[in-house]
Amino acid sequence: MSRPPVLDPLFRSLSSIKGVGPQLSALLARFFGAPEGQEAVVLDLLLHMPSGIVDRRRMDGAANTYVGHIATLRLHVDRHQPPPRGKPHVPHRVFTHDETGEVQLVFFRAQGGWVERALPVGEERFVSGTIGFFNGEKQITHPDYIVPVEDFEKLPLVEPVYPLTHGLAAKALTKLVGQALGSVPQLPEWIPPERFAGGNWPGFREAIGMVHRPESPSQGDLGGPARMRLAYDEYFAGQLALMMVRSEVVTARGVSRMLTGEITTRVEAALPFSLTDGQRQAIAEIRADLVHPDRMSRLLQGDVGSGKTVVALMTMAAMAESGAQSALMAPTELLAAQHYRTLKPLCDAVGLGIELLTGKMAAGERRAALAGIASGETSIVVGTHALFQSGVAFANLGLTVVDEQHRFGVHQRLALSEKGRDTDLLVMTATPIPRTLVLTHFGDMAVSVLRQKPAGRQPIDTAVLSISDYDRIVARLKARIEAGAQAYWVTPLVEESEVLDIVSAEDRYAELQKVFGERVSLVHGRMSAAAKQKAMHDFSAGRTSLLVATTVIEVGVDVPNATIMIIEHAERFGLAQLHQLRGRVGRGSGRSACLLLYKGGLSPTAEARLETIRKSEDGFEIAEKDLELRGQGDLLGTRQSGMPGYRLAVPDVHRHLLQLAHDDAAAALARNPGLVGPEGEALRVLIHLFRKDMAIPLIRAG
Repeated sequence: MSRPPVLDPLFRSLSSIKGVGPQLSALLARFFGAPEGQEAVVLDLLLHMPSGIVDRRRMDGAANTYVGHIATLRLHVDRHQPPPRGKPHVPHRVFTHDETGEVQLVFFRAQGGWVERALPVGEERFVSGTIGFFNGEKQITHPDYIVPVEDFEKLPLVEPVYPLTHGLAAKALTKLVGQALGSVPQLPEWIPPERFAGGNWPGFREAIGMVHRPESPSQGDLGGPARMRLAYDEYFAGQLALMMVRSEVVTARGVSRMLTGEITTRVEAALPFSLTDGQRQAIAEIRADLVHPDRMSRLLQGDVGSGKTVVALMTMAAMAESGAQSALMAPTELLAAQHYRTLKPLCDAVGLGIELLTGKMAAGERRAALAGIASGETSIVVGTHALFQSGVAFANLGLTVVDEQHRFGVHQRLALSEKGRDTDLLVMTATPIPRTLVLTHFGDMAVSVLRQKPAGRQPIDTAVLSISDYDRIVARLKARIEAGAQAYWVTPLVEESEVLDIVSAEDRYAELQKVFGERVSLVHGRMSAAAKQKAMHDFSAGRTSLLVATTVIEVGVDVPNATIMIIEHAERFGLAQLHQLRGRVGRGSGRSACLLLYKGGLSPTAEARLETIRKSEDGFEIAEKDLELRGQGDLLGTRQSGMPGYRLAVPDVHRHLLQLAHDDAAAALARNPGLVGPEGEALRVLIHLFRKDMAIPLIRAG
């Protein structure tokens, strides 16, 4: 079904707006994350929420202003003091007063005489900006606004502040949003009448207007009626789409699998350790799903190192008993190769055919692998999403296992189910997800949780240190490495940045080479796959002892002998990431350590983050704390990992709305599964508005 025409004005490309040329259009497409080769649209601007509000309504006169506050003053211009010739770093000062006192206006590198034209001596102007203090005098440096007295109404007294990107000025963005507001149509109301009446909420068009053009600061409040309404809308659209996906995946023709227990018993006997109670319970839940005629759609949540791969192997072995094949899909070739290395000896021991399929294979090897998959001789295939490209024909694919769910959103789940295979789906994630978020992102899946760590896993000693202790840290590291230990050293950037004062992986590698020589290697995301593979292989084989890396090693790299993790600029990482990185050590029998190095003064949030990691190793506790600390930020490091983020809803303010949206979506689909009539039309508008339209083809007829 195509998009309802009422939404056309919102899906116009931004280049149709006056003043948006090719350069700005490309910048906005990148900023709003438009799909490759497409432009951003008017709706992207409107859903770009302000991060705060500037209140310029204080007009108490120059004498009654405070340093750091924003003031709006009606000033008389007394005189200009331009910088002396040849001294461009000295600012241009303008001396002004009102009836209460004096204030200086300061402009750096103000060439071309525009300051004199904007502030003519002897005239009055309204000036708004932040009050500063220098040499005993109040001043405003680079005022935000200077307007003639007769144009006072053009001065925005309550002004939203937006998140920006390099090259995009606040004034330009505000102007674009103003133009976009004019094209918001009146949309049919999709909120159930009883919910709408109870919330004292405005309509969608009014809510968007209040957020972007507030008359008072309270209109833009996260807890105010306008933002509550928009957050609910976003959750409601998401829940409707998830429920449609779930009804499609679950009611799609499943297969009731016949499980003999013969191969799984042999796999369990071949394991070098015994299963934990949590693993046994997850395996029992999965087996029950497989025997049931509905398709399985299950999320397996397990903290770092809780043994998810073994649960996946037992599931794939059960599949083989029923005569079907399994595909294990990892987010990167590095991880796919590692899963294959872990599983192959166990599969060989019990006679299960397993193949690794990557884009880098030689043609002959690939042909042989594909032949085994097509004939059914291969029971388990490990690879990246390339497994689902054309040219890979399975004899009888019964199960898809996806590793690292947060790189694999609802859209990809839909794409898999659209392949028309009646395959069961098991998704594994090492990101412990708070309960609220499970409902948001995985409302369409059953959930199993692994909380225990396998026996023999050692606790990890975590310490927080300043980078000023660098020499002492390196000396201790040298002693440990000489005694046979292996260590990771992680930095946030690949190469040095002009903007950020941060040591990059390449710089740190060069520094550490002076101490460790050939014993240190480097791995980061910009290296070729072969170079990355070699660096990892040398490290896991013990040929190198110290691996300098960016977060490419965040997920799934397994070197049991590595017992030391050093994270530089730890204050720049999110909690979920720090927890993932720390989980790379403590995998063998040796006692492990994690050092969190920070630079300079820490913000209260950064301090709370590092303290949380230092005190707790429980990923679920850490995830709840992460949710609490991030506030407006990206949940679960969404931006870094592609987890479906929310643009309007802020979970710690709006999470109570999620349950309401969930209940309302369930009721709407039960009442009107075909989304017909006026109510159905309004809900279709909502689903298209929040770009959940991939779910539209799944609407069940009556």
